[in-house]
Amino acid sequence: MCFLDNDFSPSLIIQKSYWGSVTSAAPGTPQSSKGDVVKQLAALGGGDGSIVSQLLSNPFFTAGFGLAGLGAALRYGSRGAQQIGALVRRRMLVDLEITRHDKSYDWVLNWMTAQYQTGMAASQTNTMERVIRRLMPGLHHLQIETSTLKSASGTEKTAFSLVPGHGKHILRYRNAFIAVHRERVDRNFDAMGKPFETVRLTTLYSNRHIFEDIVQEAHELAVQSTEGKTVVFTSQNMTWQASGQPKRRRPFDSVVLEEGLAESVLSDVHEFLDARTWYLDRGIPYRRGYLLHGPPGTGKTSFVQALAGELDFNIAMLSLSQRGLTDDLLNHLLLNVPPRTIVLLEDADAAFSNRRQTEADGYSGANVTYSGLLNALDGVASAEERVVFMTTNHIDRLDDALIRPGRVDMTVHLNNASEWQMEKLWDRFYAEQDVSGEGKRRFLDRATGAGLPGNVSTAALQGLFLHNKTDVEGAIGMVDQLRTAAAKPLQTSTAKRDTAVSA
Repeated sequence: MCFLDNDFSPSLIIQKSYWGSVTSAAPGTPQSSKGDVVKQLAALGGGDGSIVSQLLSNPFFTAGFGLAGLGAALRYGSRGAQQIGALVRRRMLVDLEITRHDKSYDWVLNWMTAQYQTGMAASQTNTMERVIRRLMPGLHHLQIETSTLKSASGTEKTAFSLVPGHGKHILRYRNAFIAVHRERVDRNFDAMGKPFETVRLTTLYSNRHIFEDIVQEAHELAVQSTEGKTVVFTSQNMTWQASGQPKRRRPFDSVVLEEGLAESVLSDVHEFLDARTWYLDRGIPYRRGYLLHGPPGTGKTSFVQALAGELDFNIAMLSLSQRGLTDDLLNHLLLNVPPRTIVLLEDADAAFSNRRQTEADGYSGANVTYSGLLNALDGVASAEERVVFMTTNHIDRLDDALIRPGRVDMTVHLNNASEWQMEKLWDRFYAEQDVSGEGKRRFLDRATGAGLPGNVSTAALQGLFLHNKTDVEGAIGMVDQLRTAAAKPLQTSTAKRDTAVSA
């Protein structure tokens, strides 16, 4: 039974009952610990009637509503901090993204490897550099790229290179730290069957100018790797792809043509390359076509290789009789020829309209038509700034529309080896062993007596000299064998003609 004193107000009675219930709870219970925490927080607030003390003394706030509000405030504050961080990152950092389809993709990968190796070599003599290299992650995930080369003898040589693999790397370039992230985008593949990949370079915004220097240095490094060499491109899945490793340039005088013929073609190409403005000012398509024709083994393809080496050009080689080549693909390839590249179209006589003979394996022959070849060379959609060489063993099979000016501007006949060519080839092989020239005179006399000039190809003559590299007498003694080899094609063709007549 409770007695009320007249001196207490109703509000005071409620407060006393509340605190009485709290203090009367058993020690260690949740209510007791909660009250103690609240009293301590109120004491920290100063108990002077401030907002903090009033909130802490409010039972609704301490029951959870205030704590929920604080949690929400912290959550939105964290989001704000993230947005501010992203804003600061956009303001302070700059990215450069390079995709696999860009030409500079392989350049940058090779540059990264060279840069890392150069930095490691330089750090051997600098203490500070050694410490920085130890602290930096660097390139710890590498990827190997292997290629196989075939020599003329048929042996294979394997070459490999190491490039940065997928993942994150850190490089240091000109006192600037660069974060590199190479990643593969899902499972997307291009027409060549290669996965879609990107390389992202990130550095401080103040160092953004080094990106241009990196790409330029990577390009110079790529040029150095092919300096003094000729890159041969072939068509693969609607694009030009380098066929193996770059080849050493072939000396221009290594291919011996008739006297003055090689120099005449070289002079004409130089004149064309120097007349670009003249062509454009007069509205004439800036392209030049050459046709090399003659018997097999007279050096048509070899001359194009030597000419490309002399001009410091590459070669885009395409056979018009290859499987899968269509009119649209031919035009697409000629429109996308790499810069400073000679286009070599072999077997020009293979482009016949309606050539659909079905072979044993079900292949229906070449799909390039004559009209498709003509349009690719000199049509409305044909490419400009282009040098095209066509080769054929049978010029009589070519239509006049193909060899007219604008498509073929210069026709060059490469015949079998003349006496002058035999003399020049002898000097190239035996100038050191036959200083007096006595062996050359005996060889020419014997070859002339056997009727070889004009009847044997330069390839067959060169094969004889290769078989007797330093043996002058051996080369002279095998002239009769060369005459027999030269007579075989004539006998074969005569037999075929007789068979055709009897049929």
